[in-house]
Amino acid sequence: MISFKRCKISAILVITGLLAGCATVSFEQPKSFSTAIINTENTVLGKFAARETAQHDGRSGFYPLNKGMDALGVRLRLAERAEKSIDMQYFLMKLDTAGAVMANALLKSADRGVRIRFLLDDVFTSVPDRTFLLMDQHPNIEIRIFNPISRSGIYAFNFIGQFRQANRRMHNKSFTVDNSISVVGGRNIADEYFELKTDAVFVDFDVLTVGPIAAEISNSFDEYWNHSRAVPIKQFIKNPKNEDLETVRADIAEEFDGIYDTVYKQALNSPLLMDLIADRLPFFPAPARVLADSPDKLIHKINETHMRLAKDLRDVILSTESEIIFISPYYVPGDGGVQLIRDLVAKRVRVVILTNSLASTNHVPVHSGYTRYRRDVIRAGAELYEVRANAARELSDNKDTPDTLTLHTKAFLIDRRQLFVGSLNLDPRSIVLNAEMGLLIDSEAMVETFIQDGEQSLPTLTYRVLVNDKGKLEWHGRIDNQEVIETKEPLTGWWLRFNAWLMKIAPESQL
Repeated sequence: MISFKRCKISAILVITGLLAGCATVSFEQPKSFSTAIINTENTVLGKFAARETAQHDGRSGFYPLNKGMDALGVRLRLAERAEKSIDMQYFLMKLDTAGAVMANALLKSADRGVRIRFLLDDVFTSVPDRTFLLMDQHPNIEIRIFNPISRSGIYAFNFIGQFRQANRRMHNKSFTVDNSISVVGGRNIADEYFELKTDAVFVDFDVLTVGPIAAEISNSFDEYWNHSRAVPIKQFIKNPKNEDLETVRADIAEEFDGIYDTVYKQALNSPLLMDLIADRLPFFPAPARVLADSPDKLIHKINETHMRLAKDLRDVILSTESEIIFISPYYVPGDGGVQLIRDLVAKRVRVVILTNSLASTNHVPVHSGYTRYRRDVIRAGAELYEVRANAARELSDNKDTPDTLTLHTKAFLIDRRQLFVGSLNLDPRSIVLNAEMGLLIDSEAMVETFIQDGEQSLPTLTYRVLVNDKGKLEWHGRIDNQEVIETKEPLTGWWLRFNAWLMKIAPESQL
């Protein structure tokens, strides 16, 4: 009779053998080198960018994209108006409604001769490889996957066996057309980011940019596109079915038929981009710069010297004179972040933090890590607010609006003058492990508009978290014009609270 001990040893040997033999992707294969197309001054968008820049003394123009349908509509309109190039860099894409309409728009642009470079992180993208591989067959489309996991053998074993590599992800998000106009912010390409989900409302934020800043965004894109970890999809995924591009077109068309009138047409009818181009809405002119990590951050051992974005932002934050507002869906400050608040408060800086509550978050383990610091953050002098999960209908008159509200906006507002918007969350994963990017914009007018809208909605969309005289947390809110005080995580049941407690075992460095 085989003993339990021998079975255990055999199992360990089998697993070890599988992990040792896990497949990897080669990052040394040759690939084409390309950069942004810069001779776009005669395109419609190039002429528009030149006109806007001239009107604003060489400064770029910016416009906030608060609504999901506007954010989707702007991207689709830009793809429709592209003449030379579209460069896209995203953390994830799903083959849902948003993914289908975007794929359709890209194929149509490529058919007109537009060069499309699509750089996508690997791990959380759920579009089938087959779809990307077929799209890549188009002579004007090239798709590269950043830091991919091998598809040979068992994917889970490949991921675990190469965890040190797989754990470092590209989180950047940008969409640039004709090297003249860009969208940068927190949205990925999936339904929830454009408010197309029927079970929840994601509050997210992008900025539409026009002018010289687009070239800086293109430079950041090129740095990642030509990096060794950006692998052409055809180099590591084979197509055994020998299908052609028309197959994926047929699949997209079938999906598209059911959503054209309800989503695609509605998004294209969003007047925002056309109003901006026709000068019916003004851009906010402002000095700005791109803040971005180098892709080399992901291949080096963790070291502060490679945290380029975090270092640059820290310098900006420490220059704050009167007020800073942090908006982050995932907030795990660590001891260093708490000390940063103490240092700011000691300078008489007002510090405001807005993040998700347990009921509103879509990542319970991250919330569990955040709970370790709530009291410290409040006692350090910050004003702490959490999103009220059932406040979604406060944002809309539509009775069909989903019940659940989730924050996904990533923005810092400094001295009511500077705005940082991008992909960065205030947690160890974004700051230490992942690569991130964003824009630092110096526009008092745009920031003041942002803050005015926030100050009006903050009391009805959030709870203020306080520590009472007994050291216990309280959540103070205003619902239906009535002041309420909760003494447990609001709008949660015991099971969710138990899971949040249990998830405290997760290593903070991975959150």
